Amino acid sequence: MRRAAVSVASNIAEGKGRYSQKEFVQFLHRARGSQLELETQVFLARELDYLETLDARRIEDKAIELGRILTGLAASIQNSATPAT
Repeated sequence: MRRAAVSVASNIAEGKGRYSQKEFVQFLHRARGSQLELETQVFLARELDYLETLDARRIEDKAIELGRILTGLAASIQNSATPAT
């Protein structure tokens, strides 16, 4: 779970350091994938009784919110890069 969480932040940082918006969006998609991995791992940890239900819900809620933010940011960047017709 820690690796997935670190991967989210690392992908965002690496993407921001790239030379194009298109590459940044690709790294945001990778970060979203890591966020989804984290959601899955939290679910499994709860099912296997490694996490209490309340703790798992708190983490899941934050992970879901992060996923929305990443999706929105990627869409915003893509929309700003697309010329109006």
